[in-house]
Amino acid sequence: MAVLEVTKKQHIYHTLYRLNLSFSAIVARCRKLQETGVFKSKDARLFQGLTQELQSEINEVLLGTMHDIELEDYNRFGKIRLAREKELRDSKDVLVRAEKSKRKGENRSDKKSRR
Repeated sequence: MAVLEVTKKQHIYHTLYRLNLSFSAIVARCRKLQETGVFKSKDARLFQGLTQELQSEINEVLLGTMHDIELEDYNRFGKIRLAREKELRDSKDVLVRAEKSKRKGENRSDKKSRR
């Protein structure tokens, strides 16, 4: 699957939004034409149904593809986050080990001074 730049993804989602707005407008215009009596109720429902079927099919194909791309991005960018978390954990571990070592040294000197 191709890796998309964030601007390309934004363009795709914006285009899908505009496409869905257009389908909504077609359905609404069919309803208006039905209200004027130009379309019979049955014809208006048919054209609205065909329009919404096509809209659903386009959305399903496009969103299936985008789902795969988003999953790849999620995994790729998740690796970056996990590496950073590991880095932070490792640096904390170094501090914790240093603190423990320091305490052990203090405990040894306390035991020696008590003797």
